[in-house]
Amino acid sequence: MTRAIRYNYVIGDVQGCFEALKALLKEIQFDSDQDFIWFAGDLIARGENSVGAIRFIKKLCERGAAATVLGNHDLNLLAVARGIKKLKDKDRIEDVIHALESDELIDWLRRQPLCLFPNDHTILTHAGIPHIWSAAQTAQYAKEVEAIIAHDDFEVLDTFLKEMYGTEPDLWSDDLTGNARLRCITNYLTRMRLTDASGRLEFSFKDALDDPMPKGFQPWFEYESQATQSHQVVFGHWAALQGKTLHKANQQPIQNVDGGCVWGHQLLAYRLEDKAIFNGDNPVM
Repeated sequence: MTRAIRYNYVIGDVQGCFEALKALLKEIQFDSDQDFIWFAGDLIARGENSVGAIRFIKKLCERGAAATVLGNHDLNLLAVARGIKKLKDKDRIEDVIHALESDELIDWLRRQPLCLFPNDHTILTHAGIPHIWSAAQTAQYAKEVEAIIAHDDFEVLDTFLKEMYGTEPDLWSDDLTGNARLRCITNYLTRMRLTDASGRLEFSFKDALDDPMPKGFQPWFEYESQATQSHQVVFGHWAALQGKTLHKANQQPIQNVDGGCVWGHQLLAYRLEDKAIFNGDNPVM
């Protein structure tokens, strides 16, 4: 029997800021028996307690009170855990790697999706959706990567993780195959900020909307989007947006949920029922 949900919240990039997450859940009076949390990815990384955050979120998901998409930092954790990527000092994920149940945490993480539908008219990914994809295409392409990441054969997983990093191809084509296709999908769903009118990705820009951008490129949400013809898009990833709501004429709204908590700002919860936004300060910053 499906339980009745009082409120659905989307929470942006936790990034291991476990104390901020607990404070935000208290602020919204979260009740795991009545409410549901949709996490926008980047559960871990540069906050004070990545292992605490992922343990807590995993438990919420396993009891049916939450779900999450994967972000670029989550995928990086998989690569580090598999011995494919060297651990960087700024990525504070050693506590996850060295946890007693590390294998269990990593195995759970790699079985999470890149795309979710919190309701019939909302789609969630970590970085957004390129304007050249519909919601249905996005879900289809996400499943291609998910199948590899969650594969029972670790050799299949490791082969992908070794090829996951890179900026090419930077433009989607249905003709892409193999790891080039998987890398392109992954970059759109977990790393994207700017594209050009054709959908070509630009990877260097990470700043605010009023900062100068490379010529010919705009934020992906500035173009008329196929996905927003049918769905509201909710995403995290871009801390400089500070939870902006982005409107385009004759399209569903686009909602950012990354408040930049790990950079000393706030963790955000966006309530789907009434589009209210709740802010939680990081008590350890």
